[in-house]
Amino acid sequence: MAGARQGSRILRKWRAGSRLELAMWAAVSAYVVGLFIPGSDATAFVNNWLSPLAMWMTAAVCWAAVHRNGWKSRPALFAALAVTSFAAGDHYYTLAQALSGTEPFPSVADIGYLGFYPFIFLALAAMVRQQTRRLSWAAVLDAAVASLAAAAPLAILLDPIFVSTAGQPLSPGTMISAAYPVLDWLLVAAVAGMAAAPDLRIGHRVTALVLGLMVFAVCDVLFAYLASDGSYVLGTPLDAGWAVGLALTAVWVGRSEDSSVAEKPRTRTRTLAISTAATLTGLAVLTAGTQVPVSLPAVILSCLALAAAAARTQVAFQELLTTADLRRQSRTDHLTGLLNRRAFHADFPVRLDAAAGGHGALALLDLDRFKEVNDGLGHGTGDLLLAEVGRRLSQLLRTEDLLARIGGDEFAVFLPDATLEEACSVAGRIRAAIVEPITLGGIALRTDVSIGIALAPAHGQELGVLMRKADLAMYKAKSTRSGHHVYQLSDDPHSAEKLRDLEELRAAINTDQLVLHFQPKINLGTGDMAGVEALVRWDRPGRGLLYPGHFLPLIEEAGLMPELTDQVITLALDQARVWGEDGLTFPVAVNVSAGALADYELPVRVAAMIASHGLTADRLIIEITEECLVADPGRACAVLTRLRQAGVRISVDDFGTGYSSLAYLRDLPLDELKLDRSFVAGMGDSPRAANLVKSIMPWPTARA
Repeated sequence: MAGARQGSRILRKWRAGSRLELAMWAAVSAYVVGLFIPGSDATAFVNNWLSPLAMWMTAAVCWAAVHRNGWKSRPALFAALAVTSFAAGDHYYTLAQALSGTEPFPSVADIGYLGFYPFIFLALAAMVRQQTRRLSWAAVLDAAVASLAAAAPLAILLDPIFVSTAGQPLSPGTMISAAYPVLDWLLVAAVAGMAAAPDLRIGHRVTALVLGLMVFAVCDVLFAYLASDGSYVLGTPLDAGWAVGLALTAVWVGRSEDSSVAEKPRTRTRTLAISTAATLTGLAVLTAGTQVPVSLPAVILSCLALAAAAARTQVAFQELLTTADLRRQSRTDHLTGLLNRRAFHADFPVRLDAAAGGHGALALLDLDRFKEVNDGLGHGTGDLLLAEVGRRLSQLLRTEDLLARIGGDEFAVFLPDATLEEACSVAGRIRAAIVEPITLGGIALRTDVSIGIALAPAHGQELGVLMRKADLAMYKAKSTRSGHHVYQLSDDPHSAEKLRDLEELRAAINTDQLVLHFQPKINLGTGDMAGVEALVRWDRPGRGLLYPGHFLPLIEEAGLMPELTDQVITLALDQARVWGEDGLTFPVAVNVSAGALADYELPVRVAAMIASHGLTADRLIIEITEECLVADPGRACAVLTRLRQAGVRISVDDFGTGYSSLAYLRDLPLDELKLDRSFVAGMGDSPRAANLVKSIMPWPTARA
């Protein structure tokens, strides 16, 4: 419920922000369209009304988002301050123009315009600061290459502006005229660097911010050119660029609360493309400098970009070596230098597909009496033995064969295109090589090997199938001491029998093959029968009655315990109803396994079965063992509590034989405690046993 309420709040916030954002775009669109309408009256309306409306709507979107975020997002807060500063400066400028028809340069409006930059830089810095600890040297160099390379051509574009102000007196107007292009220069460099850093995750909405800042910078550069010769006029299409740039920035701020959505990491391909483009840009600037005059700052920036690119290449090379080494280690067995199990599983399908017709032989090798070496001479000697066996196998096999140590003293070999005769021949050579004495620490050791062989595609094409059959063949070779053995159907007699038993069990649950025997429970004080316990039997055709030990393990393994439990409870309730019609209303106890208690729907089904039989819930007792409590006490307690709330009685059978805590007796809704006979049988001869039983006996009464 808490998650649903939180999701509802987020949805309401998103809808509110979306409506405000649509209103902002409507105002910006009206302003942009108005700039293209000729006429003095239209121009006055656009400049005096639509321009402030568009600017302040962008600020409103930003501040609404900051409020929705609880004032916790520093990047959003600084960006909102940046947009507000620009909107305030622009409003003052248009108001001054409307009142006096002219506005000196510089003016108070420039305070607002210039205020945009420190706040937007703080927003970018806050985004980076949040992840500073995650950034690697590679990411820093990627950002440096992109920033320097982006700044170099911009320096060429802005050079005429710098030149035009270079000879002028150092006045406020001169400094502000130079400040705008310099700040835009830094802004473009910062955005380019952030875009190039692969480790920097700044939200999947950052595209709007990048576009907005780029549009903003382009407009500032154009304004700097126009302002340098006094040709800038308020109310031209150029003014639309600032409005659109601020609106895109507001879109990023307005949706910054969507940061809970995980961003996909940028791919190395994209990062490499950005780094390559930045390097080519630096080279292009330097090449152009050999043909035409290029400003000194552009040359310096290009040289720095190429130096950073060279350093990045060195880091990339080291990363490549490290990655290759890690990949090799992840695929290599550290002891023998052979492939490990993971690599064998990865390479096997490739080798099998490359083999003609998918033919080949899989051999599993297991060293005989290896445990004796480990126990008698130590694990160090055992490791040396395994390493020597791996070396001998490597020398014996072909380069196209696949060899791996898959664990312990087991090795796997795949022989592509090998026939049965060739596989047996290789197995013989392997055994001959391994039985040769191995001298370790001055001791000559002799070992042998058992080899199991499975053929593809005769015995299967999946590695798991072949491994299982080769494993069976290997144990056959070990038990018969034959050295090697090729898998045969007779090696796996239990698989077919198990499948047959499972199918018959499924049929038994749905037919009348399951029967219940009832064991009475006697009240020793009165001699009356206090109830019965249901004991399930399988009346298997052709084999007679089978006790639970013969079929319950297979039931558990096949996941049929819920079906069996429901069937047994149904049969028990059927008999309880028959006894009830004869006036016998004692309860019937049914044993429930740990697997059945893992089913949260069990209480619902039990309640439905009791109701369908027209019985009261106290006619059923659910018996559990301590194993049910130890396996998953939290889930078991929840299921038992719901059963007890429905009126079903709960009993613990064979208490004292396991290791469960007495706290379970305090926390679980139990009605009955059945002591194991090992406690009761010794009461006559052991005072300790008698005292123990006496201390437990009052428990049900005290609980009631």
